[in-house]
Amino acid sequence: MKQSEVKGYSAAELSDKLVESQKVYADLTRTHIVSPLDNPSQIKDLRRTIARLKTAINNQ
Repeated sequence: MKQSEVKGYSAAELSDKLVESQKVYADLTRTHIVSPLDNPSQIKDLRRTIARLKTAINNQ
């Protein structure tokens, strides 16, 4: 998710997206511990998306 996409969301949508992204991130990291993912860069992308969402929430 790009920063330009994040700017278009309201505060409620941002918090919903943040919770959803954190769940997916936790699931991916657990899965990756047990067996390697096909695309481990998904973890990095999700971590950056979570940071973007948190930044957008804090700046509102």
